[in-house]
Order: sequence, then structure tokens, then C-alpha cells
Amino acid sequence: MITTEFTDAQGVVITYDVYSVSNPRAVVQIMHGLGDHAGRYAHVAAALNSAGYSAYVPDQRGHGRTGVKQFGGDLSRLGKLGPGGFRAAVADFTEMTNIIRAENPGVPIVLLGHSMGSLMGQVLINDHAADYAAVVFSGSAYRQPGSMNAGKLNKRFDAPGCTGHEWLSRDPAVWKSFQEDPWTFEADTLKLYGLADGLRLFGKPAKDMAQVPLLLIVGEEDPLGGKPSNIKLAESYIERAGQMDVTVGIYPEARHEIFNETNKEQVIDDMISWISERVAS
Repeated sequence: MITTEFTDAQGVVITYDVYSVSNPRAVVQIMHGLGDHAGRYAHVAAALNSAGYSAYVPDQRGHGRTGVKQFGGDLSRLGKLGPGGFRAAVADFTEMTNIIRAENPGVPIVLLGHSMGSLMGQVLINDHAADYAAVVFSGSAYRQPGSMNAGKLNKRFDAPGCTGHEWLSRDPAVWKSFQEDPWTFEADTLKLYGLADGLRLFGKPAKDMAQVPLLLIVGEEDPLGGKPSNIKLAESYIERAGQMDVTVGIYPEARHEIFNETNKEQVIDDMISWISERVAS
């Protein structure tokens, strides 16, 4: 793994990790969630490497090393998007894709977005689906009122002595590591993004988007959207956007971070198998 950076159109320096293999079958661009950072996907990138895929994992605006540099080391400001706001954050996805394409000419690119990364990814592929050989959204939701939980995400798991992070996974080690990580924080979208950018999260699949294989994977107990919301999203991609290859994977009893769940090996293996069926060998 090597770490490097690029400077986006507004002057924000984006730090990213590259996990490369020789002659990759495809490159997977991993976009993390709100309150998250690239380092929490090292095990996903390692599994992809073992299957013959390279991975690029940026710390997005306001997160991880990007956020630390962006705000001069003030960790209390992590999560703020900075100049250009939501639209600029989505544009960074395309800039990352362009870098991947330049460094890996002719190699298919797969977009993998988790949680907020998937919501921004939905906005992105409305206009840029043709940039990708396949798209995976994990812990996602249908971007309509009533289908995305805007309240307290840990509410159903609250109990005396709880950490507040039980919504992430069934694994107590995940709660502990999230709590102790100086670069993770609560996913309070409205507080961090403000009203205008918060409203930009809402939308639907575009009617004229290019065809791209789509995989929606989610824990059944994910409080952000879960099974009902992801089924609505899949139906919208099929019925509204006319997508021909849409797969939904629901993991019983799993919560939000399915790549950090007690059955994470199964989730990652399933995802890699799906990708492998859709990119050139």
C-alpha cells in the first residue's frame, strides 16, 4: 500500500491509499461513509488484492488525514465539507476516478460506496454511470423522505450502558474501536452539512442514466435504510432508470457496517464474486 494525494478544484488536498496488484482484473474505488475514514477499509482492500483487484481508498473531504490537513489538525471540525460543499465532494469522486483511469489505462473501474459514500455515489452515477464497469452500494438507502433515517441511528439498540455505536455492527470490538478512534465521529448530517447541502442528499435515479451493473448490499437491521429502503431503491433503478442488472443482497440480523459485521468474510466474498462475474478476467 502506498499513500499519496491530489488537490481538488477548490484547493482541498485529498489523501488516498493505493493497494495495487500486478495486472489487476479491475480497480475498485472505495468511498467511505460519514464519520468514517479510509483506514477502516484496509481489510476490504486486502481481500480485493487477494482476488486480483487493486483498490484506491481516499479520505474524503472533512475525514481522516484529508480532514486533519484541511482543518489544521482541529479534530472538532471533522465532517465539515469545506469550500464547494456537497457538490464539490461529489466532484472529488470523479477526480479520483480520472486518476485511477490515467494510472490504469484500459482497466475496468468498479465504484464501491458505503453509507454517505453510497448516497453521494447515487448522485454521481446519475450522470457518470458510464465511467464504471460495475457499482456496489453498501449500507445505502433510497434518497427520499421516509426512506432515510434522519433521527438517532442507535435508537433501537439503546440500552443501559450502551456505547451509542451498536447500530454499526453486532461485534462489540467494532463499537470499541470506533469509540477510541480519533478520526471517527457521529454521523449527524444536518449539523455537519447544514440545511442546503443536507437537502441535496434527496433525489432519485435519473431516467436517462447509462446502463451499469448495480449491487445493493445491506444489513437487515441497518437503521439508516435497511431492507425496505434498499428494495425501493432497486425498484427505482429498474422501473425509473431502466437498469437491466440490479442485485440486492440482504444480510439477516446484520447492521450498518456490513464490512465490519460478524459475517464480514461472507459479505466480502459475496461482493467479490458478484464483481468477478461482471468484469473482464
